[in-house]
This record gives sequence, structure tokens and C-alpha cells, in this order.
Amino acid sequence: MTMKTSNHSILSQKIRGGIATLMLFVLGTMGASAQCTFKNTAFKGGEFLSYNLYYNWKFVWVKAGSASMYTVQSHYKGKDAYRASLTTRGNNKVDEMFVLRDTLLCYSTLDMAPLYFRKGAREGNRYTVDEVWYNYKNGGVALTQRRLNKDGSSKTINNFCEECVYDMLNIFLRARSFSPEGWKKGHVVNIPIADGNSIDPAQLRYRGKSTIKADNNKKYRCLELSYMEKENGKYKEIVRFYVTDDDNHIPVRLDMFLRFGSAKAFLTSMRGNRNPVDCIVK
Repeated sequence: MTMKTSNHSILSQKIRGGIATLMLFVLGTMGASAQCTFKNTAFKGGEFLSYNLYYNWKFVWVKAGSASMYTVQSHYKGKDAYRASLTTRGNNKVDEMFVLRDTLLCYSTLDMAPLYFRKGAREGNRYTVDEVWYNYKNGGVALTQRRLNKDGSSKTINNFCEECVYDMLNIFLRARSFSPEGWKKGHVVNIPIADGNSIDPAQLRYRGKSTIKADNNKKYRCLELSYMEKENGKYKEIVRFYVTDDDNHIPVRLDMFLRFGSAKAFLTSMRGNRNPVDCIVK
């Protein structure tokens, strides 16, 4: 694989992981015996978030494209559910360095239990589709996980966990209703995250509060957190993100640390938010 493809592969993964797992900071361990449900207080159907993406290429920050997330109230297998989609798109200029063409989709119950997840990711010449189905039974959660490759080959595995398991997008919906009140700097939360072929550990570290300026020219009081992945037996920071310090917990900025550089995402607009945005700094 060339460096060009490697750059995109890592950036694409961090953008998906960063935007879709940015809310892990507030999630504590809950047994699946409770069916992994929780009261949603952070969003409503019709919320739309948009972002500008930037990439540091040879010490120069360039506009890489855009990302958007849309959440609506829908149905899944005949029952009421939330449906959320996350899309990243690169511009023509940055396509010369790497290609951003990713789409994520998920469904959850209205009380935030994951039902389904799909991730279609184009990474250079590679294209894969990951899917996860959730079935709650016997005091735990049964997962069916499948990865489809560009050549049409696929592999399906089955897992059973006694604790709640999430994917990149369902965790975003679920965890936005939690509160980090009482947390101190350095507080750590460990969470299992599923994709098409594995369930992997993730770790969130709370870093306190910051004031962040978004690409809509507004400044927000934010909670600052780090998303960590285990590498060679040690946790390594993958994404540092900043979410509004209010009842919405909307991500305002993400800093993504890549093997061959770094990337950032800045909020450009929000609409349909459930609660007042009362963390704007004048």
C-alpha cells in the first residue's frame, strides 16, 4: 500500500471513529440484562450537524471536505426507532492525496438500545462494508457481524456478550444523554466497540473544559476528551474532541492524530437541536 492510500485509510478511520465515538466520555458500564436502554434527553428527530474537514499535508493545513450527520425518528422491523446517518466527503483538490467517501448508518430503539449498524468505506482502491445486528436475549446481547469486501467475498461471525456493546454510531446517540458532572481530569472509561469482524476495547480520558471557536464564528464552552486505542499493549491517543458543555453534547471540534500527519473537523452549523445551546461564550 502506498503512503497516499495509507494516509487516507488512517484519516478515514479516525474521522469515522472520532465523530461517531466522540461521546464515549460519559458512558459507564451497564449490564445487558437491562437491555442496554437509557432515556434520551439530548436530541430529537430532525437534528442535523455539519462540519468542515481539514488535513495537514506537508505542514500545510488544507480543506479536505465536509461531514454531516442527520438523525430522524423512523421504524426498524415495524417498530419505532431512531435512524442516524453520517457521511464524509472529500473535495476534488484533496482527492489527489486521498479519497474520502464514507457512509455510516445505524438504528436504535427510542430508549437507545442498538439495533443495527452499517459502514461503507472507500479507502483508496479498497471498499468494504461492515454490518452489525443486535439481538437481546438470555440477559446479554447476541451480535451477528459481517464484513463484505470489494471482490464480493464476505465473512460472518457471531458473538455473545453479557455487557452492552456498541458501534461507532450507536454510541454517539446513546452517550449524549449522560452527564460527566463530578468527573476530574484524568478520569477513564473503558467501552467495547463492535465492527464487521471484531469487538475491540476503547478508552476515554477526560481532560477538563476548554473554549473552542467553530467554523460558524461562534465560541463554545466545551468538554475536552481523548479517545484512546490499545497498541502494543499500551493505550494511544487517536482523537481529541470537544463537545458542548450543555444538555446537547454536540461535538464542536475534533483533532485526529494520524500516522502520517493530522486532521481536524470543525462544526459549521447545527439545526433541530433538542435543547437550548447555552454554552456560547460572548
